[in-house]
Amino acid sequence: MQRMRNPLVIAVNALGITQITAWGTSFYCLGVLAKPIAAETGWATSTIFLGFSVALVTMGVISTSVGRLIDRIGGRIVMSVGTVIVSLGLFGLAQVHDIATYFAVWVVLGVGMRCCLYDAAFAALVQVVPSRGRAAISYLTLYGAYASTVFWVVGHYLNEAYGWRGTLMLFAAINLVICLPLNWFGLSWREPATAAATAKPTTSSPEGPVLQGRQRTVGMILFALIMSLNGFVFGVISLQLVPLLEAAGLVGAVAVWVASLKGHGQFGGRLVEIFFAKNLKAMTVARIAVGVLPPCLVLLMLARGELWLLVAFTLLLGASQGVITIVRGAVPLALFGAEGYGAVLGLIATPILLVNAFSPALFALIVDQIGWHNGLYVLLACSIMTWIAIELMSRWYARARNTTVPPS
Repeated sequence: MQRMRNPLVIAVNALGITQITAWGTSFYCLGVLAKPIAAETGWATSTIFLGFSVALVTMGVISTSVGRLIDRIGGRIVMSVGTVIVSLGLFGLAQVHDIATYFAVWVVLGVGMRCCLYDAAFAALVQVVPSRGRAAISYLTLYGAYASTVFWVVGHYLNEAYGWRGTLMLFAAINLVICLPLNWFGLSWREPATAAATAKPTTSSPEGPVLQGRQRTVGMILFALIMSLNGFVFGVISLQLVPLLEAAGLVGAVAVWVASLKGHGQFGGRLVEIFFAKNLKAMTVARIAVGVLPPCLVLLMLARGELWLLVAFTLLLGASQGVITIVRGAVPLALFGAEGYGAVLGLIATPILLVNAFSPALFALIVDQIGWHNGLYVLLACSIMTWIAIELMSRWYARARNTTVPPS
């Protein structure tokens, strides 16, 4: 009974369900609905996905403001309002008949998604359990690993039965019926004051003194740049995984099957982090997750149609991406503490979201100019630069932390 009243258990399980639902019905909805939208409207597929890029840009532009709002009024209110906005956006998307309105609706969805997806959820969890924030973030991401897998299947069958407009209206209703009450209820609990006080969020994190002053600013900038460069690689691969596997030698159906294994890799990577890396420092986990990416891309480049190599590439890629999601929440908590955590995440997320918005189009331009094979060398170079950068930042952070003395 005591475990059932544990704020961490309540919040993680409630938000876990809302994250699967919100990600699957909004962020990933075009994965299964883009083709039927194109078939009915006659719009180019690139135009349809441009709407999603508009949403990402919107998320990036408002990210810091939303983070500060979460710090000021609480994640419970922001996430609940965000769910309502997502529902309105999905309902509006189901009604569009012209491109201008289509793009405008994606602006609305961008606002809603920024208010209720991972960055908001991480900040909300840290408010609920400040002394166990990293563990809560890790557990929460386990749920999200299969959001696309689950809702691509659900969306496919709903589209067959009700069409894409009916599917979006049902998605809107699902968010109101499932996500809204769970966000409100799950975040209504708080860690006991004694436990929260033990965490001393204003002066330290469980990993040592948090960075202060100029070091804090430099740390934010460095981490945001590293995650943005990493986000460029993952932004490209996530959207282009099937074409990349086909270019590596797999035929269509097999490429799709292998690509679907990425979700299993994400789940597995997060399980490993929870059970085997929970005692490692967040920066160490970040170094490992980022360091896995260059060998992954080497596997892809050397595969030459070998199925087992491409399966290994996809699983390792998923594991790296799955742990990076945790890193995006855990490293800022370790470096900067729980005070103002929402604003910190918002600031860091801004360049990442903007890079994610433009990376697929930029990579498509690169491929047009130099071809798929040479395009892979660009991704490999970016991944190596990211790995070198996180190693250098880790050494900088170790020195900076040793010179940081927490206030008495």
